Amino acid sequence: MTAVAPTEPRSPFWRTTLFVIAAGCFLALLSFGLRSSFGLFLDPMSSAFGWGREVFAIAIALQNLLWGLAQPVAGAFADRYGSGRVLTIGALIYAAGLFIMANASTPGMLTLSAGVLVGLGVAGASFAIVLAAFTRRVSPEKRSWALGIGTAAGSAGQFFVVPLGQSFISAYGWSMALTIFGFMALLMVPCAAALTGRPDTRHEAKQSIRAALGEAFAHPSYNYLTAGFFVCGFHVAFIQTHLPAYITDMGLPAGLAAWALALVGGGNIIGAYTSGVLGGRFSKKYLLSALYFARAVVIALFILLPISEASVLVFSLAIGLLWLSTVPLTSGLVAQFFGTQHMAMLFGIVFFSHQVGAFLGVWMGGYLFDQTGSYDVVWWISIALGLLAAAVHWPIREQGVARLAQAG
Repeated sequence: MTAVAPTEPRSPFWRTTLFVIAAGCFLALLSFGLRSSFGLFLDPMSSAFGWGREVFAIAIALQNLLWGLAQPVAGAFADRYGSGRVLTIGALIYAAGLFIMANASTPGMLTLSAGVLVGLGVAGASFAIVLAAFTRRVSPEKRSWALGIGTAAGSAGQFFVVPLGQSFISAYGWSMALTIFGFMALLMVPCAAALTGRPDTRHEAKQSIRAALGEAFAHPSYNYLTAGFFVCGFHVAFIQTHLPAYITDMGLPAGLAAWALALVGGGNIIGAYTSGVLGGRFSKKYLLSALYFARAVVIALFILLPISEASVLVFSLAIGLLWLSTVPLTSGLVAQFFGTQHMAMLFGIVFFSHQVGAFLGVWMGGYLFDQTGSYDVVWWISIALGLLAAAVHWPIREQGVARLAQAG
């Protein structure tokens, strides 16, 4: 009698690649969508307590800086102990920050909640951790597509959550709106459970963290990529935080400001997914150069042409198409350079550069507005930085380090 070979047990559905990607996308949607709404709270909170705009801007700038500082550390822990644990802890800290921010009545409380706690929380519950988890679940051929899907999900959060936030503020006030956001942040915890697991490094030579860092910083293309991502952070954080106030300063309705941010998110869904698809077919570095050059052009046209409701909506859609379309290309290049063993940590370092740019973009927006009564200087700085980023990506070499070829 012929023996029948035992069949391997099928993985439960919550461990399948499709379910993991779906859970990661929903987590990214919440994580990115909630913090994308913070610009809506600048005017009502500042007005309620008689603060200048720099008070709120400093808190959000600190949030961006701490997010960047904590991201490589969170990434290293995710690489070593699994993404699920890091995402869970990050989500809980994120929610705590939102609950405290809802009751913040002094600049110190605002800085502690919106700045310190949300900054640390979003680092742990970051789409960067989600994207690193995705690189471990899919083949290199589909990696750029998966990164595009994950980034587009974060963009969807901005599209859906920002108008929801404006509705909460209008209906219940800014404090209750932040409380509701805190409960929404807790929904990230069950999503994190699906993203457990560590990198599969069976086909890569074991490498220490110190060796990985030395290899990365000695790699010129990695340094160019890191420098370029600074500009992305400057653009995104400045526009996300100050565009609503800029729109109302121009005499346009506050409701338009919310829809402008939502339209940025809507365009971002298309741009991020398309970028992920194109990154699997064409040169990532040339796509990045084109994206940053296009940003400079779009911003220049926005501030040079007469402002109107139509111009705001066109700008929002155009900048949305270019918003986080840099992320799947940038993270994809990191994995292409060094493999996935230390992906979360190494992308976290690139992301730290992004957050230094974000800190300066948010803070300079608030500081220069309080000093000059205008955002004009920061808009022109954004244009110059876009042109610089377009140039700095050009000399990147798109190939893996020799270690990967030897391992293969």
